[in-house]
Amino acid sequence: MPVVQSTRTLPPGERADYWHELVSGAFVPLDVRLDEPVPSAGTITSRRLGPLQISEVEAGPQTVDRSARRITEGGEEYLTVTLQRRGSARLTQDDRQAIVGPGSFTCSDAGRPFRREQPDAFRFTSFRVPKTNLGVSDRELRAVTGTLFNGVSGTSGLVAEFLGRLSEHAASLDPHTAHQLALTTFDLLAVLFRERSGRLDPQAPEHARGMLTRVQEYVLLHLDDPSLCPERIAAAHHMSVRYLHKLFHAGGTTVGRWILRERLERCRRDLARPTRSVSTVAAVARRWGFVSPSHFSRSFRAAYGMTPREWQAAARLQPAAVP
Repeated sequence: MPVVQSTRTLPPGERADYWHELVSGAFVPLDVRLDEPVPSAGTITSRRLGPLQISEVEAGPQTVDRSARRITEGGEEYLTVTLQRRGSARLTQDDRQAIVGPGSFTCSDAGRPFRREQPDAFRFTSFRVPKTNLGVSDRELRAVTGTLFNGVSGTSGLVAEFLGRLSEHAASLDPHTAHQLALTTFDLLAVLFRERSGRLDPQAPEHARGMLTRVQEYVLLHLDDPSLCPERIAAAHHMSVRYLHKLFHAGGTTVGRWILRERLERCRRDLARPTRSVSTVAAVARRWGFVSPSHFSRSFRAAYGMTPREWQAAARLQPAAVP
């Protein structure tokens, strides 16, 4: 469940002190200055995906400082990736400045002083990352702090798209999936940081895992399309079919088996779902991309040990007993 904290219910004169507590509690100890005569309301909505914390922040003009004194109070083990959604910002760290606009993102290392200035009303999504989960050197981290990552093209564009979609769908993720996507986030950031520092290894395992996650997301969005095939998937990601098969083989499966498993799982859930109007087995199969009813029935029985009709009947008679 998300944790929502806000100063909206407080009188304007009491908002500054409470907002300072909220910001330092949600992220790391910080000094906060609200840069408007009458403080606007601010809201922080946070949720955890395993070791990753995602926070949506919306507030009025302000400046936050991570000073040497605040560093001694804790939190130096975190890196914060901030994806700007609305408004502009200026991040200063390690003698560099990054001017941020909507769609771009920055990284700030809580182990060293930094300042972030928001001159107007803003909204951003932040990702608090334990630095030990990235597996990159301090040198590689120093190469990215106080710099701008565009969210339009190249590797940074892919990362920005992934982060944006992850934050939008975080509420619907089960704990296992959330944890796995958090690990994927760390892998993608490691690839990006090594690329920025000039130390990217195209054959690194995290590069392949990040690419595999992107491919699997694409497949899940098109499971209902019967024409989904390796050639189409590879073309959509500008890779060869051979490399696509290699990605899935490294995960212990094949493209076809993975697609079949995901389709069957969605059919299984739909057939067990209690609804007023009972969906036919054929309708559920078509909904998830199966063209041949007989092929669907054989595959379902092989996967779950019973026919689709038997599964549907058991689920409706004893819904609590069906795994």
